[in-house]
Amino acid sequence: MSNISGIIKSIRDIMWQDTGLNGDAQRIEQLGWMLFLKIFSDKDLEMEMMQENYTSPIPAEFHWVKEKGNWAGDDEGMTGDELLEFVDRKLFPALRNLDLSTGNRRALIVREVFEGNNNYMKSGINIRKVLNKLNEIDFNIAKDRHAFGELYETILKDLQSAGKSGEFYTPRAITHFITDMVDPKIGEKILDPACGTAGYLTSAIEHLKTQANNVEERNSIGENVIGWEYKPLPYLLATTNLILHDIEVPNITFRDSLDQPLSNFTEKHRVDVILANPPFGGIVANGNESNFPQTFRTKESADLFLILMIHLLKNGGRAGIVLPDGSLTGDGIKQRVREKLLKDCNLHTIIRLPNSVFQPYATVATNLLFFEKGKQTHEVWYYEHRLPEGQKAYSKTKPIQLKEFEPIKKWWNNREESDISWKVPIQNIINRNYDLDIKNPTKVEEAHEYSSAELMEMLDKSFEKSHILLNQLKEAVK
Repeated sequence: MSNISGIIKSIRDIMWQDTGLNGDAQRIEQLGWMLFLKIFSDKDLEMEMMQENYTSPIPAEFHWVKEKGNWAGDDEGMTGDELLEFVDRKLFPALRNLDLSTGNRRALIVREVFEGNNNYMKSGINIRKVLNKLNEIDFNIAKDRHAFGELYETILKDLQSAGKSGEFYTPRAITHFITDMVDPKIGEKILDPACGTAGYLTSAIEHLKTQANNVEERNSIGENVIGWEYKPLPYLLATTNLILHDIEVPNITFRDSLDQPLSNFTEKHRVDVILANPPFGGIVANGNESNFPQTFRTKESADLFLILMIHLLKNGGRAGIVLPDGSLTGDGIKQRVREKLLKDCNLHTIIRLPNSVFQPYATVATNLLFFEKGKQTHEVWYYEHRLPEGQKAYSKTKPIQLKEFEPIKKWWNNREESDISWKVPIQNIINRNYDLDIKNPTKVEEAHEYSSAELMEMLDKSFEKSHILLNQLKEAVK
């Protein structure tokens, strides 16, 4: 088996030397489209061997494999300025304009990936070096594919510290826990309307694979696991992620979930399960709030997504989602959104998370909400998830772990009130104007006395943040 982690490290070292790449997000995008095309082409080869009538949507000249062209798969193929010009002037234009008249869904995926992404590398020699390193991996060898699949997670995780791209990645401990608790079944339609890099979708796929009794059931999984994503980089990464999880034709649509009137979604669009971490803290653009009834019109993305998800669930449908504290409280439209949630659905559980789960991208406190549509809420159970003993916060090197959710799983079916769990009757919530930001009633706020060294460190960090903001303002003024 190839030394996959060594190959990826070598590729990163090559990319660092290329003047066209600036920052982690660009390097991930560059590696993303190259990986996608390599993985897609390897899968094409397998499908051509297994399916008599299968034809690749990629013209032979632009296919990765050596037998079809020499731009990528042949280690002695074109390089330097010739390769750079081929990629920029021929490859990207050709794949951005693939013929879709045959109705080949795989052709649409390739076209959408290349329409939204770019080649940033400026050295054809460096591009050749990267292609040759990728040629060392054969994605049709199961061991290579699965080893790379594990490594791909670390590539996706790097997005957390790659500027604004962190919004597309949900810690896998969260996606796995929510999926386990909602427990989707084979045959159910499962949707993530803000799928990012497909963390929830891959968690659902792996969960469903354990239920499959035969090849037919296993092959049906992909068509019922649905994602929507409207930004090019996560769409590319999500599509690749699903192919790595043995989904030949990922059912991910490149679209803005809020771009059409709510009334356009009828019974045929409804789903059994929603697993999602909808965008929060964002302002909706393009006047998309006008697609919602007047009573719920807001520019707050998380609130609109909550209304959308309630609408998209079938009666009896189940959801597990992430929401920030800000969505649990507030007057006006926010209150009406929560009232709809509690009247249309049984919001049975809220898991309150520490505010460092999504660091460094976001430091706001977040919650996991679990609800079922078609029944009113009578009481809400809360569970306060605390940091591991001795740990002050989650971080990139110390992220939240799946094993930390084991106590919650044990509590889930045998609920009792304790110093970390409590239930609130619906009337209490109504009396609070549907405010769901209910703190642990047993918790006594502790006064923290900081040492002089801690205070100076906090002050230093504050000055550093102020300096960064000041520089950003200066640049904006320029």
